[in-house]
Amino acid sequence: MGSTSTSTRTSTSADFAAVLTRAAEAETASDPSSVMTLLADSDTTGGLLTSYRSTFAEGAVGAPAHFHTRAAEMFFVVDGSLRVLVDEEIKVLNSGDFLLVPPNTPHAFAAAPGRTADVLFAFTPGMARFDYLRLLGRVMRGEAGPEEIRESSERFDNHYVDSPVWNAALGA
Repeated sequence: MGSTSTSTRTSTSADFAAVLTRAAEAETASDPSSVMTLLADSDTTGGLLTSYRSTFAEGAVGAPAHFHTRAAEMFFVVDGSLRVLVDEEIKVLNSGDFLLVPPNTPHAFAAAPGRTADVLFAFTPGMARFDYLRLLGRVMRGEAGPEEIRESSERFDNHYVDSPVWNAALGA
C-alpha cells in the first residue's frame, strides 16, 4: 500500500553542511573544576546553534550571574545535578531535566552541592562561544587576567550582573 523512499533529503537553503563531532576528536577546554567538550560553534552551523558539553566536579561553580542579549541558552542535564539561578529563583535540575533561558534573563549555574554534573549546553541563535570558553580556561589556570573577560562582554554577548540571591546560595 505505502511506499518507502530511499532518497536522501537535501536542503538548498542551508548555509552549512551537516555537523558531526565525534567524541574522540572533539576539542576540550578545561579549568580546575570542569571539562568542556566543544561540539559545534556558530561558524559551523550557519549561525543557528552553538553547543558544548560540560562535566563539573563535585560542587563546582559553573558561571556567575549573567545574561545574553542575543541568544537563548539551553541546559540539558545528562547526569548528576545542576543548581541554576533563573532571574531571582534557584532551581535544581537533575538527570534528564531540560531548561531554556530566554535572552535578557539573568542566570547562573553550578553543580549542586555534593554532586557532579554532566550538562549539554546550546545557544540559539549560535554565538561564537568557543573562544570565550578557551579564554575562561586560561583565566582559571592563571594564564590570562579576569579583565580579559570583562573586556569581551560585547564580543561574546556575556553580560555579568550582581545577584544577591545567587551569592547567598553559593555562600550557604
